[in-house]
Amino acid sequence: MKLFIQIPCYNEEATLPLVVSSIPRQIPGVDEVRILVINDGSSDRTVEVAREIGVDYIVSHRGNRGLAATFQTGLDTCLQLGADIIVNTDGDNQYPQAEIPRLIEPILCGEADMVVADRQTDQIGHFSGQKKLLQRAGSWMVRRLAGAQVADAPSGFRAFTREVAERLNVVSTYSYTLDTLIQVGRGRLKIANVPVVTNAKTRESRLMRGTVDYMANSAATLLRVYTMYETLKVFFLVGTIVMLVGAAFVARWMFYYFQGEGEGKVQSLVLAASMLVIGFQVWAMGLLANLIGSNRRLLEMLLYRVKRVERAQVPTQAEDVAESTGSVVGYSGSVLSDELDEPLVERTEEPVVR
Repeated sequence: MKLFIQIPCYNEEATLPLVVSSIPRQIPGVDEVRILVINDGSSDRTVEVAREIGVDYIVSHRGNRGLAATFQTGLDTCLQLGADIIVNTDGDNQYPQAEIPRLIEPILCGEADMVVADRQTDQIGHFSGQKKLLQRAGSWMVRRLAGAQVADAPSGFRAFTREVAERLNVVSTYSYTLDTLIQVGRGRLKIANVPVVTNAKTRESRLMRGTVDYMANSAATLLRVYTMYETLKVFFLVGTIVMLVGAAFVARWMFYYFQGEGEGKVQSLVLAASMLVIGFQVWAMGLLANLIGSNRRLLEMLLYRVKRVERAQVPTQAEDVAESTGSVVGYSGSVLSDELDEPLVERTEEPVVR
């Protein structure tokens, strides 16, 4: 059983040693514990610090791609290096790494496919009342949309089985937390919650630039992902609302018509006809979107099978290359040249050959 702990990092040279030093290297039920740092184009000494403190692998983006892309790169890399369980944590030392054994316990016992750490936000002192309210509201909404009991939806401290990681495809460019929960919930996979106590705050959040910004981006992510899975329901709801507005204008015109004043209310009839036509078109778009959604599900199944084939063939080759030559290895499993615009994986136990 191989456990990979991935740490997305963007300028985390100050806190990364605290995170790595608190990660347990011996866990009952786990044969190997590997640490992967995903460097999202950091401009400080994050990579150098990661080498100095002895992380097992470093993946580097040449530029800053954002948290969602960094998380997906980490999953892909862990899978291709043969991970059986993947734990995602943050580089700002927010989460208690000593709780990793408890976090993965439901997976080891076969009780869950994915585990999310419940930060018990009501007990976090530096969270404002407004932020606590938003966390509760967001988690409630995700529970409704995902069909799964999730106590702390925005929590990034979570564990995945290999099966779940192979099925996840992050479509949001903002964050992975809400997106992946809906995917897992809609996929009828089991989600468990483990309560934890967070560490003291080390810095301000770089993701949440403000309440309005966070709410707007989170709402857009929820709407986008939910629409992907419930296209027919969403389009039919919108179309029905538009047609009901049109029907209301028809009723208004008929009221005046039977009062003998219909000639002066023709504009209501024209507007009603337009609304009814638009509503019908939205229904038709819903049918087309549903067919497109079926193709998307087929593509997801194909991508899932491709990842399983890659896992069966690539990890051993990638490990052999990294261990024997210390070469830079791409997450596709092939040795990369510096000209290729792909993430670079380096095995830190050997000198890197460029």
